[in-house]
Amino acid sequence: MKGKPYLPRQFYVQKGETSPRIFAAGQRYIQGPRIINHVGHYLSLLDITRAGLMASVRGHRVLGTEITSSLDNSSITAIPLIFGGECSLSEINSQVDAMLEQDISCLIATGGGKLIDAGRAIAFRLNIPAVIIPTIASTDAPCSALSAIYSEKGILENIEFYPQHPAMVIVDTDVIVDAGERYLVSGMGDAMATWYEARICLTNPKTITASGGRPALASCAISEICAQTLYKYGETAAISVRGRRNDEAVEHIIEANTLLSGLGFENSGLALAHAVGNSYPEVQIVHQNFMHGEMVAMGLMTQLSMERSNDLEKVASFFARVGLPIHLGQILLSTKEQDILNLLIEATLDKPIAHNMLMPVTHESLRKAILDAHNFGLDICKKIGDEAYRRLHK
Repeated sequence: MKGKPYLPRQFYVQKGETSPRIFAAGQRYIQGPRIINHVGHYLSLLDITRAGLMASVRGHRVLGTEITSSLDNSSITAIPLIFGGECSLSEINSQVDAMLEQDISCLIATGGGKLIDAGRAIAFRLNIPAVIIPTIASTDAPCSALSAIYSEKGILENIEFYPQHPAMVIVDTDVIVDAGERYLVSGMGDAMATWYEARICLTNPKTITASGGRPALASCAISEICAQTLYKYGETAAISVRGRRNDEAVEHIIEANTLLSGLGFENSGLALAHAVGNSYPEVQIVHQNFMHGEMVAMGLMTQLSMERSNDLEKVASFFARVGLPIHLGQILLSTKEQDILNLLIEATLDKPIAHNMLMPVTHESLRKAILDAHNFGLDICKKIGDEAYRRLHK
């Protein structure tokens, strides 16, 4: 499908026929401490001789030498490429033009979410495999086959889908630990939503996932164990990363944030948690100060409030203990800012995934859910405290 847009829903869903169940995934996920030193060995499976190595200036300084040395040991030449900072069409096209002259047969993208998204977009245009090496575990993006495309000013413009997943996702957990506690905790917010959205989408017969079909039972089972892992190991892992320690709890949470949540959201579907979470960047002060997973945590509070779910207290209490925001004040907003609330509501209602919910989502019902979740979060903070949140947001 080189050069053609790939639209999963249009590809798989045939008019008048029952939508198929689809489970899509990458070829290999490799996770462990100090495996950055073995990247070349792993890539020898791809039978390549020249690989583009795309990272930020800092990324090249911190990891470039180790990756390049490892590739060299496997007779793979690394071509260093500097990421400009924004996953925009102009950046993607500029990188494609530069790489066409380098005759590379694989693209390694190492860094955060936007760099990873750009790497997938570039590899698709070049029709070469992508290898993803995330340096943070703040979202579930690394394992997916889609990219969020932004304007040069950082405004979300489009979601691109790709027929192929990354050939490999290589997660060095020591690198993730070095990134710090807040990134890991943010990833927990994104990952926790996976199960609560999956169970909605599995129940709603009209839901079509990002993979282009109905949710598979396998992906929903993965989504559920993702949440169970977070509840069991999340607090312990946060404490370990705070002390710059890598242990079994940290390994479990990195896998939950990255692999389990990644497979879960793409194959099980999204609902109101991400519709709200992906609308918060419309509010400039939130966009400038908070991470994706932190916004999704607030979105999940809203979703569970609308559902009147018995799990709202369980989720909110967990979020409070690890330091995720659970009321509007913690994302620098107030219930008195009606214009901002209206902006958030309208942006959410415009997102099709908001309407995967099992009840009608209207301006009025969404406003009530946001405010009810806010008040519930205030009560949880009074009960549990907000020390973890204040530590991460000094």
